[in-house]
Amino acid sequence: MTSVDEAFATYLTGGRYYVGRTDTPVERAIEMIAEAGGVTVLAHPFARSRGPIVTADVVRELAAAGLGGVEVDHPDHDAPTRTSLRSLADELGLLVTGSSDYHGTNKTVRLGAETTSPEMLDALASRATGGKILVG
Repeated sequence: MTSVDEAFATYLTGGRYYVGRTDTPVERAIEMIAEAGGVTVLAHPFARSRGPIVTADVVRELAAAGLGGVEVDHPDHDAPTRTSLRSLADELGLLVTGSSDYHGTNKTVRLGAETTSPEMLDALASRATGGKILVG
């Protein structure tokens, strides 16, 4: 293989190893993560540059279903969006995380461009029951 696209075309998208997608309802996914001792965090919910976004009302519904946090500090969230999301997270008692959304050297975003604060990491760890979180 010479590229990620070639690997997907050969093995994953219609190739002999392809398995069709099965969607899990989001409420069930949140429940499954909680049952496994995890904390569910919604990634870049207001990243408008990626296309349609979820609304604040959807975030409220997910919070009622057990959502634990929202990713606020993300390269695709500008300052007003981050302020809005922080306010919503505060209203709903959700943790606030960050992420560079790094997916390898074939992307333009640097690893660690956005991070989660140590205090939020501690809060995530205290809510997680599935295993010990190791912090270096």
